[in-house]
Amino acid sequence: MLVVVSDIHFTDDAGNKTIPAQALRIFRERLRDMAYDASWRADGTYRPIEELDLVLLGDILDVIRSARWPAVSETDPAFVRPWTSPDDPRFQAKVREIIEAILERNEPSFEVLRSLNSPEVMTLPPATREGGVARVSREPDSPERVPVRVRIHYVAGNHDWFLHLPGTALDQVRRLVIERMGLAQLADPFPYQPEDSPLLSQLCEQHRVYFRHGDCYDVWNYQGDRRASSIGDAIVIDLLNRFCAEVESKLGPDLPEECLRGFQQIDHVRPLLLAPLWVDSLLRRTGVEPGLADKVKKLWDDVADRFLDMDFVRECARYLPALTLDKLALALKFSKGLSLGMLAQLFSWITDALPCANERPTAEDAMSERAFKTRRARAIVYGHTHHHEIVPLNVYPTPKGFVEQIYVNTGTWRVYNERVQMRRDPPDFSAWWVMTYVGIYKDDERGGRPFEAWSGALALPAGEQ
Repeated sequence: MLVVVSDIHFTDDAGNKTIPAQALRIFRERLRDMAYDASWRADGTYRPIEELDLVLLGDILDVIRSARWPAVSETDPAFVRPWTSPDDPRFQAKVREIIEAILERNEPSFEVLRSLNSPEVMTLPPATREGGVARVSREPDSPERVPVRVRIHYVAGNHDWFLHLPGTALDQVRRLVIERMGLAQLADPFPYQPEDSPLLSQLCEQHRVYFRHGDCYDVWNYQGDRRASSIGDAIVIDLLNRFCAEVESKLGPDLPEECLRGFQQIDHVRPLLLAPLWVDSLLRRTGVEPGLADKVKKLWDDVADRFLDMDFVRECARYLPALTLDKLALALKFSKGLSLGMLAQLFSWITDALPCANERPTAEDAMSERAFKTRRARAIVYGHTHHHEIVPLNVYPTPKGFVEQIYVNTGTWRVYNERVQMRRDPPDFSAWWVMTYVGIYKDDERGGRPFEAWSGALALPAGEQ
């Protein structure tokens, strides 16, 4: 039995809505139920599964979304960013500082994860001689129950790609992550794809699945090398994070608390290039008077100017041939004279001309995977987009019957901000909590069913959207 989750985005910031530990406790209970269901076999008998593998499919620890990246210019000696050389002691110290802060901030959640390694936590009723389930207590501390071995695996994504970097300094950080999260892997560079780990490759073969975070299909967050930074990192750190910090420091006392809380969720917007439209929507929804709203937009434009002038951003623009810096400035800045409706149209053009941030991977990308083409995988599983979906890809006949191939996206465990379907100028957004997990079964587990997926949504309290 294999369970996959992604995009939890644990951060070091209490104000940036990280999912609470209670969600992990609920998930732990669901894992127990899924393990019990998996123990009922295709022939109708009950045989307890012996092991359960949990794959954390990237963007679990969010190193990018941290205010600890120093708010200084590129010429300042204290300047350090994800694109600083990994051999630079400043880079190594900053990554360690942020990861230690994330682990400390979310210790209650990681305590729940570690508990999965305890033989007293993940247990099942024993089987009877006749192959049925014994009538024993469903309580996890019942002495009659049998333990299930749990292994937790961490696969790197685009907000935690630092864990994929080689080097002894990062090995020390990885040891800390392994210890605090209860992972079943070495302190070597964390895998980015199943091929990087013999154990993950074996799990894929056994469960007829292929999984990866999926950022490799997004040119904004992957530019040919997962051991290197991308323009997506700069967008979060030097545009979104910087804007939030400057709004709070310069206009914080004048803005409604509801508005300031809302700005902390700016990186939840999908796709990220809709951020200017979302800023306007938030200002209107929280009743910010026009003169003050103009000051907020002026701050955004000032931050955008500095972002667009960064050497790293200009260098990354070479990898985005359909989108010049001038067009990016049009999409990002309020002061270019375009109405917000025109900005929305420009964004639609950008989407057509260039795959936009967090809109890929797609089902088409899944069909390009070798594991799909060779029919070695019945399921292709990605994360990254924060949008849960199940897409049927193919059905083919075998001597034992028809086999279905599907694409599954694992969604996220965060607040999800999305533009409403009702088109108006300016556009509006809606938000809610989401939580998704996917189970993949092998052989005759779960009555011969190859997969199941669960996704929940919880509305935000009034006034928090």
